[in-house]
Amino acid sequence: MDYRQASPSINIIQMKIALLGYGKMGKEIEQIALQRGHSIVSILDIDTKNFNFKAANVAIDFSVPTAAFNNISLALNNHIPVISGTTGWLKHYQEAVDLCKATKGAMIYASNFSLGVNLFFELNVKLAQIMAKFDNYQVAIDETHHTEKKDAPSGTAISLAEQIINNSSKSGWALNANSDKEIINIKANRLPDVPGTHWVNYTSAIDEISIKHEAFNRKGFALGAVLAAEWIIGKQGVFGMKDVLNIG
Repeated sequence: MDYRQASPSINIIQMKIALLGYGKMGKEIEQIALQRGHSIVSILDIDTKNFNFKAANVAIDFSVPTAAFNNISLALNNHIPVISGTTGWLKHYQEAVDLCKATKGAMIYASNFSLGVNLFFELNVKLAQIMAKFDNYQVAIDETHHTEKKDAPSGTAISLAEQIINNSSKSGWALNANSDKEIINIKANRLPDVPGTHWVNYTSAIDEISIKHEAFNRKGFALGAVLAAEWIIGKQGVFGMKDVLNIG
């Protein structure tokens, strides 16, 4: 697939990207960014020394939970807009928001940058609003990812659960919960070579209603991150993928 034209209505300027994390996702982002006419000017990886942002005009963070907040802070303190798709660090999220405001910077965090997943989020909200009227259905979330994923449940599953909580009488979520009807049970599965699959299931004694998103590879996540980086250039504030895609 040619990723040069895979874009919403964004006036694309050439980006000079600092990659914060150079695992499988970092390498996918590099490939798509180059296809779209951008350049990678610096890479921060586990063994990197003497890293700086001098040549960059945007940073993209797909690192690990223990490094994400430091990476985001590094970018904001250097007045570089930053995109982060790392999950598992959100206990520091408000600190990142506060730093972004203090530095008059720009950042986007998303639990999932896939265009399809963000459409799936909109379906999830609408379905939750409809199903809130029918208490004979119990909702649960099932997610499956590759065995290298560091956090469980996935950030996407947590986002799905929080959307349902905000649009229903559910009081919270739990990993491998019991049958408490007030709690959303999230089941996390880890299997080799699975980019990511999420189910939201509403089950009653007589039937089941389900919505599903299945990623076939990592390219959708990488493309979404590059599109977000293109969108944030020249902006100030804290944004999400809804802003990038102009949905919801």
